[in-house]
Amino acid sequence: MSRVRHLEPRQAAAALATPTDLKNDAVSAVAAAINALVADVFALYVKTKNFHWHVSGPHFRDYHLLLDEQSEQIFAATDELAERVRKIGGTTLRSIGHIAKLQRVKDNDAEFVAPQAMLRELMDDNEMLAHNMRAAHEVAEKHNDVATTSLLENFIDQAERRAWFLFEASQAER
Repeated sequence: MSRVRHLEPRQAAAALATPTDLKNDAVSAVAAAINALVADVFALYVKTKNFHWHVSGPHFRDYHLLLDEQSEQIFAATDELAERVRKIGGTTLRSIGHIAKLQRVKDNDAEFVAPQAMLRELMDDNEMLAHNMRAAHEVAEKHNDVATTSLLENFIDQAERRAWFLFEASQAER
């Protein structure tokens, strides 16, 4: 008996049916978990850029550069996460509307947010993102999707580092 598993057809349109050895239920579960993260990461990217553009005050330069650096790291994760969904045979987000339906990171449309409040809000969002990534990691691990778990481990570390930097930057002057 051959040890090679038959690659099952995907639920996606034939042109998008990437071959994988994951079962259909695994693809559905992992894709759903990762797509929710893609929405969260896009929302966090936009919020981080919003605060980057609108930060003010005596620490403007430091905060402006910190948020720009963090937004670049966050944006880079969107492509890797969405492509992971495609690699396992799923489909990913297609529109801003789809992001809005799935995102758990709340938007901030306030006309003015104090710099310390910006940093604290982004710290909380990054902590929540790390939590949501751990939950997605559990889903991927349950389905033996080693590559997704590995990818998420790196992104969890990045989110924790961003939260740490935001925490330290938001401390009151000593």
